[in-house]
Amino acid sequence: MKRVFLLIATNFAVMIVLSIVASLLGVNQYLAANGLNLGQLLGFAAVMGFGGAFISLLMSKTMAKWSTGAQVVTTPSNTTEYWLVDTVGRLAKSAGLAMPEVAIYEGEANAFATGATKNNSLVAISTGLLQAMTKEEAEAVLAHEISHIANGDMVTLTLIQGVVNTFVFFLARVIGFMVDSFLRRGDDRSGPGIGYSVAVMVSQIALGVLASIIVAWFSRQREYRADAGSAKLEGGPRNMIAALQRLGGLSPEPLPSGLATAGIAGSMSSLFASHPSIEERIAALKGQ
Repeated sequence: MKRVFLLIATNFAVMIVLSIVASLLGVNQYLAANGLNLGQLLGFAAVMGFGGAFISLLMSKTMAKWSTGAQVVTTPSNTTEYWLVDTVGRLAKSAGLAMPEVAIYEGEANAFATGATKNNSLVAISTGLLQAMTKEEAEAVLAHEISHIANGDMVTLTLIQGVVNTFVFFLARVIGFMVDSFLRRGDDRSGPGIGYSVAVMVSQIALGVLASIIVAWFSRQREYRADAGSAKLEGGPRNMIAALQRLGGLSPEPLPSGLATAGIAGSMSSLFASHPSIEERIAALKGQ
Protein backbone atom coordinates (compact mmCIF):
# COMPACT_ATOMS: atom_id res chain seq x y z
CA MET A 1 0.00 0.00 0.00
CA LYS A 2 2.88 2.38 0.81
CA ARG A 3 4.42 1.80 -2.64
CA VAL A 4 1.10 2.48 -4.38
CA PHE A 5 0.62 5.70 -2.39
CA LEU A 6 4.14 6.88 -3.23
CA LEU A 7 3.64 6.22 -6.94
CA ILE A 8 0.29 8.04 -7.02
CA ALA A 9 1.69 10.97 -5.02
CA THR A 10 4.72 11.20 -7.30
CA ASN A 11 2.63 11.23 -10.48
CA PHE A 12 0.36 13.87 -8.94
CA ALA A 13 3.40 16.00 -8.04
CA VAL A 14 4.78 15.64 -11.59
CA MET A 15 1.50 16.90 -13.07
CA ILE A 16 1.49 19.89 -10.71
CA VAL A 17 5.08 20.77 -11.66
CA LEU A 18 4.31 20.50 -15.39
CA SER A 19 1.18 22.63 -14.99
CA ILE A 20 3.20 25.31 -13.20
CA VAL A 21 5.87 25.26 -15.92
CA ALA A 22 3.23 25.54 -18.64
CA SER A 23 1.64 28.45 -16.79
CA LEU A 24 4.96 30.27 -16.34
CA LEU A 25 5.73 29.87 -20.04
CA GLY A 26 2.24 31.02 -20.93
CA VAL A 27 1.69 28.02 -23.22
CA ASN A 28 -1.37 26.85 -21.28
CA GLN A 29 -3.37 29.73 -22.79
CA TYR A 30 -3.69 28.13 -26.21
CA LEU A 31 -7.48 28.59 -26.37
CA ALA A 32 -7.99 32.13 -27.68
CA ALA A 33 -11.24 33.94 -28.42
CA ASN A 34 -10.74 33.45 -32.15
CA GLY A 35 -9.75 29.79 -31.91
CA LEU A 36 -6.67 27.70 -31.19
CA ASN A 37 -3.26 29.30 -30.95
CA LEU A 38 -1.37 26.42 -32.57
CA GLY A 39 2.05 27.74 -31.55
CA GLN A 40 1.12 27.91 -27.88
CA LEU A 41 -0.69 24.58 -28.12
CA LEU A 42 2.42 22.92 -29.51
CA GLY A 43 4.47 24.47 -26.69
CA PHE A 44 1.97 23.18 -24.12
CA ALA A 45 2.00 19.72 -25.69
CA ALA A 46 5.82 19.64 -25.68
CA VAL A 47 5.99 20.68 -22.00
CA MET A 48 3.49 18.01 -20.99
CA GLY A 49 4.84 15.32 -23.34
CA PHE A 50 8.59 15.70 -22.95
CA GLY A 51 8.38 17.05 -19.40
CA GLY A 52 6.61 13.98 -18.08
CA ALA A 53 8.90 11.62 -19.96
CA PHE A 54 12.13 13.27 -18.76
CA ILE A 55 10.99 13.66 -15.16
CA SER A 56 10.17 9.94 -15.19
CA LEU A 57 13.66 9.24 -16.58
CA LEU A 58 15.36 11.36 -13.92
CA MET A 59 13.39 9.59 -11.20
CA SER A 60 13.66 6.15 -12.80
CA LYS A 61 16.05 4.59 -10.28
CA THR A 62 14.10 5.83 -7.28
CA MET A 63 10.78 4.78 -8.79
CA ALA A 64 12.19 1.35 -9.67
CA LYS A 65 13.29 0.77 -6.10
CA TRP A 66 9.92 1.92 -4.74
CA SER A 67 7.83 -0.14 -7.14
CA THR A 68 9.76 -3.42 -6.90
CA GLY A 69 11.18 -3.16 -3.39
CA ALA A 70 14.67 -3.67 -4.83
CA GLN A 71 17.45 -3.51 -2.26
CA VAL A 72 20.80 -2.14 -3.43
CA VAL A 73 23.76 -4.35 -2.53
CA THR A 74 26.21 -1.90 -0.98
CA THR A 75 28.25 -4.46 0.95
CA PRO A 76 27.91 -8.06 -0.26
CA SER A 77 26.99 -10.39 2.59
CA ASN A 78 26.99 -13.81 0.90
CA THR A 79 28.51 -15.65 -2.05
CA THR A 80 25.58 -14.85 -4.36
CA GLU A 81 25.86 -11.13 -3.70
CA TYR A 82 29.65 -11.21 -4.12
CA TRP A 83 29.22 -13.01 -7.45
CA LEU A 84 26.50 -10.60 -8.57
CA VAL A 85 28.45 -7.42 -7.82
CA ASP A 86 31.65 -8.84 -9.33
CA THR A 87 29.85 -9.99 -12.50
CA VAL A 88 28.04 -6.68 -13.05
CA GLY A 89 31.30 -4.79 -12.45
CA ARG A 90 33.20 -6.93 -14.93
CA LEU A 91 30.51 -6.63 -17.60
CA ALA A 92 30.19 -2.87 -17.09
CA LYS A 93 33.96 -2.46 -17.47
CA SER A 94 33.91 -4.50 -20.68
CA ALA A 95 31.13 -2.26 -22.01
CA GLY A 96 33.04 0.90 -21.06
CA LEU A 97 30.56 1.93 -18.35
CA ALA A 98 30.86 3.18 -14.81
CA MET A 99 29.81 0.67 -12.16
CA PRO A 100 25.99 0.64 -11.92
CA GLU A 101 24.13 0.21 -8.67
CA VAL A 102 23.31 -3.47 -8.20
CA ALA A 103 20.07 -4.54 -6.55
CA ILE A 104 18.09 -7.68 -5.74
CA TYR A 105 14.33 -7.83 -5.34
CA GLU A 106 11.86 -10.53 -4.29
CA GLY A 107 9.84 -11.93 -7.18
CA GLU A 108 9.55 -14.36 -10.05
CA ALA A 109 12.21 -14.57 -12.75
CA ASN A 110 13.00 -11.16 -14.23
CA ALA A 111 15.65 -8.45 -14.29
CA PHE A 112 15.85 -4.87 -15.47
CA ALA A 113 18.15 -1.90 -15.97
CA THR A 114 17.25 1.75 -15.58
CA GLY A 115 18.79 5.14 -14.93
CA ALA A 116 19.01 8.65 -16.32
CA THR A 117 22.45 8.24 -17.94
CA LYS A 118 24.89 5.50 -18.90
CA ASN A 119 27.05 6.27 -15.88
CA ASN A 120 24.20 6.69 -13.39
CA SER A 121 22.30 3.45 -13.72
CA LEU A 122 20.81 0.54 -11.82
CA VAL A 123 20.81 -3.17 -12.63
CA ALA A 124 18.32 -5.24 -10.63
CA ILE A 125 17.70 -8.97 -10.67
CA SER A 126 14.99 -10.99 -8.96
CA THR A 127 15.50 -13.77 -6.46
CA GLY A 128 13.39 -15.97 -8.72
CA LEU A 129 15.80 -15.56 -11.62
CA LEU A 130 18.84 -16.19 -9.45
CA GLN A 131 17.26 -19.41 -8.16
CA ALA A 132 15.98 -20.65 -11.54
CA MET A 133 19.03 -20.06 -13.73
CA THR A 134 22.59 -21.29 -13.77
CA LYS A 135 25.31 -18.70 -13.21
CA GLU A 136 26.15 -18.76 -16.92
CA GLU A 137 22.52 -18.05 -17.83
CA ALA A 138 22.13 -15.36 -15.17
CA GLU A 139 25.36 -13.73 -16.37
CA ALA A 140 23.97 -13.59 -19.91
CA VAL A 141 20.86 -11.86 -18.55
CA LEU A 142 23.04 -9.34 -16.70
CA ALA A 143 25.02 -8.78 -19.92
CA HIS A 144 21.69 -8.10 -21.67
CA GLU A 145 20.83 -5.44 -19.07
CA ILE A 146 24.31 -3.90 -19.27
CA SER A 147 23.84 -3.72 -23.05
CA HIS A 148 20.60 -1.80 -22.55
CA ILE A 149 22.60 0.77 -20.57
CA ALA A 150 25.49 0.86 -23.05
CA ASN A 151 23.06 1.33 -25.95
CA GLY A 152 21.41 4.28 -24.19
CA ASP A 153 18.03 2.58 -24.43
CA MET A 154 16.49 4.43 -21.46
CA VAL A 155 17.19 7.83 -23.03
CA THR A 156 16.18 6.65 -26.53
CA LEU A 157 12.82 5.34 -25.36
CA THR A 158 12.29 8.49 -23.28
CA LEU A 159 12.77 10.65 -26.39
CA ILE A 160 10.40 8.44 -28.38
CA GLN A 161 7.85 8.59 -25.56
CA GLY A 162 8.21 12.36 -25.41
CA VAL A 163 7.60 12.74 -29.14
CA VAL A 164 4.49 10.54 -29.19
CA ASN A 165 3.17 12.16 -25.99
CA THR A 166 3.55 15.58 -27.61
CA PHE A 167 1.60 14.52 -30.67
CA VAL A 168 -1.10 12.92 -28.52
CA PHE A 169 -1.58 16.11 -26.47
CA PHE A 170 -1.49 18.31 -29.58
CA LEU A 171 -3.73 16.30 -31.90
CA ALA A 172 -6.29 15.48 -29.19
CA ARG A 173 -6.89 19.19 -28.59
CA VAL A 174 -7.00 20.03 -32.30
CA ILE A 175 -9.59 17.28 -32.80
CA GLY A 176 -11.48 18.48 -29.73
CA PHE A 177 -11.62 22.03 -31.09
CA MET A 178 -12.78 20.84 -34.51
CA VAL A 179 -15.52 18.65 -33.03
CA ASP A 180 -16.64 21.43 -30.70
CA SER A 181 -16.72 23.95 -33.57
CA PHE A 182 -18.84 21.59 -35.65
CA LEU A 183 -21.32 20.93 -32.81
CA ARG A 184 -21.62 24.65 -31.99
CA ARG A 185 -21.83 26.06 -35.51
CA GLY A 186 -24.18 29.07 -35.47
CA ASP A 187 -23.73 29.48 -31.70
CA ASP A 188 -22.29 32.90 -30.81
CA ARG A 189 -21.14 31.97 -27.31
CA SER A 190 -17.36 32.22 -26.77
CA GLY A 191 -15.13 29.60 -25.26
CA PRO A 192 -15.16 25.83 -25.71
CA GLY A 193 -18.24 23.79 -24.86
CA ILE A 194 -18.71 20.33 -23.42
CA GLY A 195 -18.03 18.87 -26.87
CA TYR A 196 -14.43 20.06 -26.62
CA SER A 197 -13.78 18.33 -23.28
CA VAL A 198 -15.42 15.06 -24.32
CA ALA A 199 -13.70 14.98 -27.72
CA VAL A 200 -10.29 15.72 -26.15
CA MET A 201 -10.75 12.93 -23.60
CA VAL A 202 -11.85 10.36 -26.20
CA SER A 203 -9.17 11.43 -28.69
CA GLN A 204 -6.44 11.31 -26.08
CA ILE A 205 -7.39 7.75 -25.14
CA ALA A 206 -7.54 6.60 -28.77
CA LEU A 207 -4.31 8.36 -29.75
CA GLY A 208 -2.68 7.08 -26.56
CA VAL A 209 -3.41 3.52 -27.68
CA LEU A 210 -1.73 4.19 -31.02
CA ALA A 211 1.22 5.81 -29.22
CA SER A 212 1.61 2.71 -27.05
CA ILE A 213 1.86 0.57 -30.19
CA ILE A 214 4.62 2.80 -31.56
CA VAL A 215 6.62 2.78 -28.32
CA ALA A 216 6.19 -1.00 -27.99
CA TRP A 217 7.56 -1.52 -31.52
CA PHE A 218 10.68 0.50 -30.73
CA SER A 219 11.05 -1.38 -27.43
CA ARG A 220 11.05 -4.71 -29.27
CA GLN A 221 13.83 -3.52 -31.58
CA ARG A 222 15.93 -2.49 -28.57
CA GLU A 223 15.48 -5.98 -27.10
CA TYR A 224 17.05 -7.57 -30.17
CA ARG A 225 19.99 -5.15 -29.83
CA ALA A 226 20.41 -5.94 -26.12
CA ASP A 227 20.37 -9.69 -26.85
CA ALA A 228 23.07 -9.14 -29.48
CA GLY A 229 25.01 -7.03 -26.98
CA SER A 230 24.86 -9.83 -24.44
CA ALA A 231 26.22 -12.27 -27.02
CA LYS A 232 29.08 -9.87 -27.77
CA LEU A 233 29.99 -9.43 -24.10
CA GLU A 234 29.74 -13.18 -23.49
CA GLY A 235 31.85 -14.13 -26.50
CA GLY A 236 28.95 -15.76 -28.34
CA PRO A 237 25.18 -16.27 -28.15
CA ARG A 238 25.19 -19.69 -26.43
CA ASN A 239 24.57 -18.45 -22.88
CA MET A 240 21.93 -15.92 -23.94
CA ILE A 241 20.09 -18.56 -25.95
CA ALA A 242 20.20 -20.90 -22.94
CA ALA A 243 18.88 -18.10 -20.68
CA LEU A 244 16.00 -17.38 -23.07
CA GLN A 245 15.16 -21.07 -23.33
CA ARG A 246 15.12 -21.28 -19.55
CA LEU A 247 12.98 -18.14 -19.38
CA GLY A 248 10.52 -19.68 -21.82
CA GLY A 249 9.82 -22.48 -19.36
CA LEU A 250 9.18 -20.11 -16.48
CA SER A 251 6.40 -17.66 -15.64
CA PRO A 252 8.15 -14.28 -15.44
CA GLU A 253 6.47 -11.79 -13.15
CA PRO A 254 5.38 -8.64 -15.04
CA LEU A 255 7.29 -5.54 -14.02
CA PRO A 256 5.47 -2.32 -13.07
CA SER A 257 4.30 -0.46 -16.19
CA GLY A 258 7.08 2.12 -15.98
CA LEU A 259 9.70 -0.63 -16.13
CA ALA A 260 8.05 -2.96 -18.63
CA THR A 261 10.38 -1.99 -21.48
CA ALA A 262 13.46 -2.39 -19.27
CA GLY A 263 13.06 -6.02 -18.20
CA ILE A 264 14.51 -9.22 -19.61
CA ALA A 265 10.94 -10.47 -20.00
CA GLY A 266 7.84 -8.44 -20.76
CA SER A 267 4.32 -8.49 -22.05
CA MET A 268 3.64 -10.71 -25.05
CA SER A 269 0.39 -9.29 -26.41
CA SER A 270 0.75 -8.72 -30.17
CA LEU A 271 1.14 -5.04 -31.11
CA PHE A 272 1.42 -3.92 -27.49
CA ALA A 273 4.22 -6.36 -26.61
CA SER A 274 7.25 -4.65 -25.07
CA HIS A 275 9.38 -7.70 -25.97
CA PRO A 276 9.54 -10.02 -28.99
CA SER A 277 8.61 -13.64 -28.37
CA ILE A 278 11.27 -15.96 -26.95
CA GLU A 279 11.27 -17.89 -30.24
CA GLU A 280 11.91 -14.75 -32.29
CA ARG A 281 14.72 -13.64 -30.01
CA ILE A 282 16.42 -17.04 -30.15
CA ALA A 283 16.08 -17.14 -33.95
CA ALA A 284 17.67 -13.69 -34.19
CA LEU A 285 20.61 -14.79 -32.04
CA LYS A 286 21.11 -17.97 -34.04
CA GLY A 287 21.09 -15.94 -37.23
CA GLN A 288 24.04 -13.77 -36.17
